Amino acid sequence: MDDSLRELYQEVILDHSRHPRRFGKLERATNTAQGYNPLCGDRVTIYLIVGQDDRIADIKFEGRGCAISQASASLMSDMIVGRTVAEAEKLMGGFLNLVKGEEVRGLNDEDREKLDVMAGVSAFPMRVKCATLAWHTMKSALEGGGSAKTE
Repeated sequence: MDDSLRELYQEVILDHSRHPRRFGKLERATNTAQGYNPLCGDRVTIYLIVGQDDRIADIKFEGRGCAISQASASLMSDMIVGRTVAEAEKLMGGFLNLVKGEEVRGLNDEDREKLDVMAGVSAFPMRVKCATLAWHTMKSALEGGGSAKTE
């Protein structure tokens, strides 16, 4: 990755961290889960409204933590709203492969392009847990709630 692209990706991460999309509590949530990363103290709560058609009608999140965890939650929330649960889980699988530095399959070009901003996290194994916290918490919320932990 060249330096100009790396700088652009860092700017996108900082923008999502400083100005998170869909931040706040969702009062009528049908699914909720809390996530915690004990290694660094990042916390996130995911609120979802899943409709009868198995589509994510709305999502919000609350939490505190490092720029990576907050940016990842913001990016995720922007990307999964309007998708079916199956589509959100497929997107999560691609994201997890990406940040772990593994081969990414099954994502369309537009989704891959949006998620690529987090690809550099794979070079920092301790930060992978920060980046994946919101995604694991979203999955936990879809599976009935409770909590998710990245250890």
